[in-house]
Amino acid sequence: MPSHFPPDLPEDLLQEATNLGILPEDCEEHFIRGTGPGGQKKNKTSSCVELTHTPTGINLRVQKNREQHKNRILAYKMLIKKIEQIKKTADENIARTAHRERQSRRLRRGGAKEKTLRQKKARGSIKDARSSAWHKSLEE
Repeated sequence: MPSHFPPDLPEDLLQEATNLGILPEDCEEHFIRGTGPGGQKKNKTSSCVELTHTPTGINLRVQKNREQHKNRILAYKMLIKKIEQIKKTADENIARTAHRERQSRRLRRGGAKEKTLRQKKARGSIKDARSSAWHKSLEE
């Protein structure tokens, strides 16, 4: 059963869903009875919305409001935000990897490399001196 985006979904969210490639056909909606406190109203009405986005496998359950329609809109909003966050994280990982590759390929200037090696040798000699002093104190 193909579903459609709720008619009252704000235009900016519809545009965002289009930009992210979220299609109404990829979403499955089920209306179920809610759980938790609420008594007779929750036991008798199917106001809880279960929304599944098939391509990503994201499954959301929303029962924040008493009205099914409001829960449906909220579920789509949450789905759009979640997919947006996933894509943003993926893009950041790609950019971070590309930056690391560029940094590793970049060669150091000759002077900078020599300076780094001098600093490493100086640090190593300090550690050697410390180690030999410690060994001498054990011998005494």
